[in-house]
Amino acid sequence: MSLTRVTLTSGRSLDLAELRLTSTYGGMLEGYPCKLVNDMTVHGLLSNARHTHPSSPVHLVPPDLDRPDQPAGPFGPVEILPPVACVGSFRSTALDPSHDPVLHRSSLTVVWFQPTTRVPSGEDAEESLRGIDWEGLADDYEL
Repeated sequence: MSLTRVTLTSGRSLDLAELRLTSTYGGMLEGYPCKLVNDMTVHGLLSNARHTHPSSPVHLVPPDLDRPDQPAGPFGPVEILPPVACVGSFRSTALDPSHDPVLHRSSLTVVWFQPTTRVPSGEDAEESLRGIDWEGLADDYEL
């Protein structure tokens, strides 16, 4: 049973099987959001997603950055990711039409950022999440 269903802009329906939400900068004790910090944050999320879901491809939805008009610090300009980091495990029908639809599904683990802790659902999910190229990124697997 899925947590929710997300409808891509292509019309394909995805079942969200697992979702992990974390504060983007929750563990940051000092410093400020900048490219270096953001790159480490994204790298950590992707590594964790690959480790947690080794049989599924992992995809990062490129995040929107806020670049406030503030003086640059020693690590460069301030760049702020959205406050909620998300890792979701999605499932859908098989990609290959020759696969038995009863025995095969497709999967993709997605990392994205969003402004709230709202669980994506239906056509109300973030547009960047709904625009995923499922056919180009997901893989089929046998149940």
